[in-house]
Amino acid sequence: MQENIARTQRRFIIQEQIRILQEELGEDEAVNPEFKKIEEKIKKAKMPRDVEEKAFEELKKLVKIPPSSPESTVIRNYLDWLTDVPWKKKTKDNLDIENVRKILDEDHYGLEKPKERIVEHIAVLNLVKEIKGQILCFVGPPGVGKTSLGKSIARAIGREFVRISLGGVRDEAEIRGHRRTYIGSMPGKIIQSMKKAGTINPVMLLDEVDKMSMDFRGDPSSALLEVLDPEQNNTFNDHYLDVDYDLSKVMFITTANVRYNIPLPLQDRMEIIELPGYLEFEKLEIAKRHIIPRQFKFHGLDKFEIKFTDEAIEKIINEYTREAGVRNLEREIAAVCRKAAKEIVLEGGNARKLKKVKYEITPDKVEEFLGVPRYRRKHAERKPTIGSVTGLAWTSVGGEILQVDATIMTGAEKLTITGQIGNVMKESAQAALSYLRSNAKELGLSPNFNKGKEVHIHLPEGAIPKDGPSAGITLTMAMYSAFKQIPARCDVAMTGEITLRGQVIAIGGLNEKLLAARRAGIKKVLIPKENEKDLAEIKKEVKEGLKIVPIESISQAFPHVFKDFKKKSSAKSKKGTGGK
Repeated sequence: MQENIARTQRRFIIQEQIRILQEELGEDEAVNPEFKKIEEKIKKAKMPRDVEEKAFEELKKLVKIPPSSPESTVIRNYLDWLTDVPWKKKTKDNLDIENVRKILDEDHYGLEKPKERIVEHIAVLNLVKEIKGQILCFVGPPGVGKTSLGKSIARAIGREFVRISLGGVRDEAEIRGHRRTYIGSMPGKIIQSMKKAGTINPVMLLDEVDKMSMDFRGDPSSALLEVLDPEQNNTFNDHYLDVDYDLSKVMFITTANVRYNIPLPLQDRMEIIELPGYLEFEKLEIAKRHIIPRQFKFHGLDKFEIKFTDEAIEKIINEYTREAGVRNLEREIAAVCRKAAKEIVLEGGNARKLKKVKYEITPDKVEEFLGVPRYRRKHAERKPTIGSVTGLAWTSVGGEILQVDATIMTGAEKLTITGQIGNVMKESAQAALSYLRSNAKELGLSPNFNKGKEVHIHLPEGAIPKDGPSAGITLTMAMYSAFKQIPARCDVAMTGEITLRGQVIAIGGLNEKLLAARRAGIKKVLIPKENEKDLAEIKKEVKEGLKIVPIESISQAFPHVFKDFKKKSSAKSKKGTGGK
C-alpha cells in the first residue's frame, strides 16, 4: 500500500515539476500532445470568433488544472461538445422540383396539400439563397404519415434528418440543457440533435409537440418558443454551451395529433397544415401500392404468385379496422400474410414445389384467417321514426353517423341528456330547447308545449365519449319530432351548431362527416352555409351520390327533415294574414 501511495505521489510531483518548468520556459499547452489535439480541433471547428475565444480560454484553464481534479473532466467534456457541434459544415440542397415531387409521391399516396406546400418551399429556395420562417406543423390523427412525410422531405432535398420525440417531456432542461455546475449536466435535445446531424442545415422533426406537459421543473413548450421563432433562433442559447448557436438554417417540422393541445404562442410561430384521415378508396390504394408489397417481402411471399383481391382489402378496411390512418390496416394485412405463409408451407412441402404455388386471398379467406369481423358498418334507420334523427360526428378515427333519440314524458319540466356527453353538447341541447320555446308559434307548436313535460335525449353507444360544437341542429330536430309526434326522414343527415336566434354556424371535419354519410346510405346532407366554401377542397369521390344542402338558419332545415312541413307552415301563414 505504501509503495502504491509513493508511486502516485512521485507521479504527481513530476507532473507539477513539468508544469512549473513549462511556465518558466514560457511554453504553452502545445507541449502536451493531448492539449495539442484539442487545440487543433478548436481551430478546425471554424467557430465564430467569440466562441473560439471562449474555447481557448477554457483550454488555458484546463492546462493549469491537475488532471486528477473533477473540474478538469467538466472542462474537457465542455470542449468536446463545443468542437463536436457543427458550426460551418453544410449539405448542398437538391432543389430539382421534379425529383422532390417524384420522391414524395413514391413514399406517400394522397396528402396533396402538404406535398404542394413542400414543392412551393423548394421552388422559393430555387429563387433565393435562404428562406426564413420555414416552420411547418403537420396536424392529423395517428397513422396518417406525419413522421414519414418529414423523412421524405429530408430524402427529397438531400439533407440530414434528425427526429426529437417531445411526448411526455416536462423538463425545460430537455430543450435548453443544464448548467455546467450540475453533476452529469449536458446540452439539451436540440444541440444533441445538431451534433448527431453533423451539419448546420438538417431537417429536424419535433414529434408530438402537443404531448408536452409542465411541472415544477419548468415549461418545455415555452423553451421551444425561441427555437421555433425565425427572428430569434439565430442566437439560440443553450444553458450548457452558454454561447449563441445559429439554428436559422435548420428546417423545422413539427407534428401533432390535436391542434388545440398546442399552446397558442407556439401555434403562432408555425404554419399549420392539416392532414385529414384517409378515405376508404385512398386506404385501398395505399394497401395495394405500399403495404402489401412491403408485407409480402417481409414474410417471404414475394417469390410466389399471390393475389390479394380488392374485395379482401376492402373487407379488412371496413370490418377489421376503424381508424383514420393505416397502422391497424398494416397490422391486419401482416396477420393475413403470416397465416397465408403457414398454409402455403403446409400444403407445398419442399421449396421447389412452393415456387409453383398460385394463391388468392379472397374475402372468405380473410374471415377464415382473422376470425369474426370486429366492426359492423353503421347504417341509418331503415324507416322514418318519431324523435330519432341522424347527425354526423367527427372522431379521431374518422367520421361517424350519430343517432340522436328524443322522448317526451309527463313530469317535471327538465332536460336530461345521456350517453357520455361533454359540456359543449349539453349546452347545445339547452340552446336547442330554448330556440323551440321562443319560436313555438312559427313552428306550429302550442305556446305551452313543454309544460309538465320532461325531455330525455339519448345518444346511443354510451361508452364512447361525445362532445363538440356540431350537434345543435340534430338535437333541435330530434326534440321537434318528439314534441310534434311526426317522424323525421331517415335518409337525411345533418351537422351544424346553432345560436339562440336559429342561425346555423360553421363546423369542422366536413370531409370525414360526408364520407360517414355515404357509408351509412344517406341521400341528403344538411351543412352550414359557412362551410359551402370547403366543398371545393373535397374530392368528388366523397361527394358522389350525396345531395349536399347548405343552410343559413334552422328554419330552412325543417322542410328537408319533415315531409309535409312546408305545406303546413304555408297554410298557417295564409290563415294568419287573413285574420289580421
